Amino acid sequence: MSTPGFANSRRAITRKTIWATVAVSTIVSFAFFGILAFAGNTAKLNWVAALVVAIALYMVLISTLSAIVEGRRKSIDRLITTLLYGSFALAMVPLLSLLVTTIVNGAKRFDLQFFSDSMRNVVDEGGGGLHAIIGTLEVTAAASVISIPIGIMTAIYLVEYGRGKLAKSITFLVDVMTGIPSIVAGLFAFALFSLILGPGIRFGLGGAVALSLLMIPVVVRSTEEMLKLVPNELREASYALGVPKWLTIVKVVLPTSIAGIITGVVISISRIIGETAPLLIICGLTDSMNYNLFMGRMTTLPVFVYSSYANQGTGTADIDRAWTGALVLILIVLVLNLVARILSKVLAPKGTR
Repeated sequence: MSTPGFANSRRAITRKTIWATVAVSTIVSFAFFGILAFAGNTAKLNWVAALVVAIALYMVLISTLSAIVEGRRKSIDRLITTLLYGSFALAMVPLLSLLVTTIVNGAKRFDLQFFSDSMRNVVDEGGGGLHAIIGTLEVTAAASVISIPIGIMTAIYLVEYGRGKLAKSITFLVDVMTGIPSIVAGLFAFALFSLILGPGIRFGLGGAVALSLLMIPVVVRSTEEMLKLVPNELREASYALGVPKWLTIVKVVLPTSIAGIITGVVISISRIIGETAPLLIICGLTDSMNYNLFMGRMTTLPVFVYSSYANQGTGTADIDRAWTGALVLILIVLVLNLVARILSKVLAPKGTR
């Protein structure tokens, strides 16, 4: 006698059946949209819509087969699992489309000249983005030097020491800073340095200060959450051995949470490295090399991409440079994430590896 809700619980759909269902759903969906494209005299297939319909058709088929063979409970489980995987696949579609488009278009100028020349005295063909790459690395590094110590120490204070109105005020200000539009940060930096150094000031350090306003709240929030995950038993064991609180934080709390802190720092850097509006205001735009953060206009890759697209001529040289600049920016973020993963593995406590 079978238990209600567990009918046919010993029977299961084979892996071959699952893959056959995937194949049938995909073939039917793409064939249907292919027929629609042929009937409409269009050579372009709407593959995104075909993929969505294929996923929906698979959900219907696998749920029906599972209900017949495995029972209602397993059928619902397969339906929800398919829905989750399908949602993930749909979320990956725009990301993959963006990556493929950037790689295909950016490869046209991904050459030695792009990494060795600036745009000084270049009218149309040729030139490169070396000045923008250097500007991006210097401004981002300066913003990180400003933001990372402030953010980490603020998070330590909030988790380990903060009590009362001061801690609540800091938390409120961090929440407010999280929602500040980037252009407001640029206007603030421009106004601040205009009051100090005179009107019309443009230099790289001002851009670093503007980006630090956007980076600090991300570092604070991510570090704060990582510190909260450290078990209180570790702190209490250290206190029981007579270790001062500051040394407990340095030797116990921070090493335990260092992997998560590094990840949060990299996320914050990725958050600011693609900003354009604040840097247009305070860093300005130049076609020449400028290694000095404290003097003169400095161009970054996002500004370079924007200006190349906005001021494109009759040819495709500017568009090609813009796509290559975007590709280089993606590669820089990728390298930062890889470095963060390596550091997290190396610096993480041995028991968590």
